Amino acid sequence: RRHVKEGGGGSMGNRQGSSSPDPEFDSACRRFSTSELRDLKTLFMSLAAQSGSGGKFISVPVFQAYYGIRGSLGFRLFALLTRMRSDQHLFYEDLVIAKAVYEKGSPEEIESFIYDLVDILGDGFVQRSDVEAVVLSALEMVLGPNEEVPGASVQVGLQGFLNSASFCDCGGGPCMSLENFRQWCKLVPSIKNLLCSLLTPPTAGIVGRQVPQLQVPRDVAITDIVLRKEYAWHIAGVLQQQEAQEWTLLYHSSLHGLSFNTFLSNVLSAECSIFLIKDREDCVYGGYATQPWARHSDFYGDMKSFIFTLHPCTATYRSSGSNRNLQWCAINFTSESIPNGIGFGGQINHFGMFISSSFDNGHTFPSVTYSNPCLSTRTDIIPDVIECWGVVGKANGDECKILSVSNGTVLERFKEDRHMLNMVGIANVSDSVL
Repeated sequence: RRHVKEGGGGSMGNRQGSSSPDPEFDSACRRFSTSELRDLKTLFMSLAAQSGSGGKFISVPVFQAYYGIRGSLGFRLFALLTRMRSDQHLFYEDLVIAKAVYEKGSPEEIESFIYDLVDILGDGFVQRSDVEAVVLSALEMVLGPNEEVPGASVQVGLQGFLNSASFCDCGGGPCMSLENFRQWCKLVPSIKNLLCSLLTPPTAGIVGRQVPQLQVPRDVAITDIVLRKEYAWHIAGVLQQQEAQEWTLLYHSSLHGLSFNTFLSNVLSAECSIFLIKDREDCVYGGYATQPWARHSDFYGDMKSFIFTLHPCTATYRSSGSNRNLQWCAINFTSESIPNGIGFGGQINHFGMFISSSFDNGHTFPSVTYSNPCLSTRTDIIPDVIECWGVVGKANGDECKILSVSNGTVLERFKEDRHMLNMVGIANVSDSVL
């Protein structure tokens, strides 16, 4: 059980009329530059004026309206900022002290703060109902009310995030320990990013609240799209801001057919892409590819690749660094040791996720590459829908390059002949020599 510090600063409730020193406030001020404190004071005075307090404090309605925080999450954050006082007044000192921990603190301080934030009831336990209220508030902040957002469902998103959380019995029902919370934050970085940015001024593209714009051809109905907006927000939680601005639908199996060749020709120009599967078990999952889908005889890609699940459980699995078996794309090989198809992680014939070049079957297994479990309810995959989205703009500002699927060295294109090359001792000769 945790105890939240209440009424910190002793006379903070009437701080505006006191000249007594406050060591906690003084210590907090030292974490900010002079210009940062000046800007913070200007913001406080503006919001205090809107609160009709004569410049003394910020009220709850003005605070929630300015930061755009809906529901119980907004009330809980305000309570933490005012250090659980009952006066409902946020003073300048409160704001500085809270932001010093929340934005300038160590990772442990920030993690502890947002863990307390998730304790909506303030009873010292993070219960399942608390987590549900936080996720619901987060989704409504990002997506808007459920009925107002085409191509999104707050309730669908809510269940996915809850299904990825682990709870233990604390005597009064299922609770989330601090360690459970840490593990959950790794799986759902979109939620953590949002909880860590609640006191950031509400500007366009704010970290944690950015939902990529999904560009869809006119002849594709929005109801046929697997990548819902809440799913896109979840995936974007792993990406840099520039990579989460606009995604374009390049391939959809219902529109283009279950064709590997059509898939490759459609995604040829995408340097980064999101490969998505909805299978016959109604599970939705996929991977983020950081290099183009082009012909290789071995694994390739870089450590920014990751895989994810979206339904019924919402989670991301980043590269563990255990190996470099990140991305797979084999085309027209005849050797059984080089399976033709698309894949992420694991080992040959035992991938973290794999779809054969026929696009009608595949598999998913736990892998050390991404530290992922099986992504579906069964290891054998029968795809129902396959989508691929191109990411418009990379973090480094580079333009996407048009690459040919026939790219690759001689050894890559003819790896099935390596046994013969080994016999004559030239398999490892450089590509330039060959």
